[in-house]
Amino acid sequence: QVQLVESGGGLVQAGGSLRLSCAASERTFNSYTMGWFRQAPGKEREFVAAISWSAGKTYYADSVKGRFTISRDNAKNTVYLQMNSLKPEDTAVYYCAADARPVPTMKMGSWGQGTQVTVSS
Repeated sequence: QVQLVESGGGLVQAGGSLRLSCAASERTFNSYTMGWFRQAPGKEREFVAAISWSAGKTYYADSVKGRFTISRDNAKNTVYLQMNSLKPEDTAVYYCAADARPVPTMKMGSWGQGTQVTVSS
């Protein structure tokens, strides 16, 4: 199982930006599909974005398309989520996830502990 550690969460005003990072322990990181998910209080966990092992393919939820960008640096075993034009409804705990399968799913194999993102209005 891949060990994942997220960082970069915090409190930001609506319209602001944050960049989340997720560092992976696995030396074969570059073979994993990586994803970001979030869970707001009282809601189900939902998909946010994902990126293929080669970074050749990215996936986004409709709610974040055009505002969030996922990227990865395989040399640093790190995946990023750049979040711009943040809205109060983006407030949630954000989780990084990894899976050896080529397509992201809600049942990713490894999960981080989560990082809180709070957007004030």
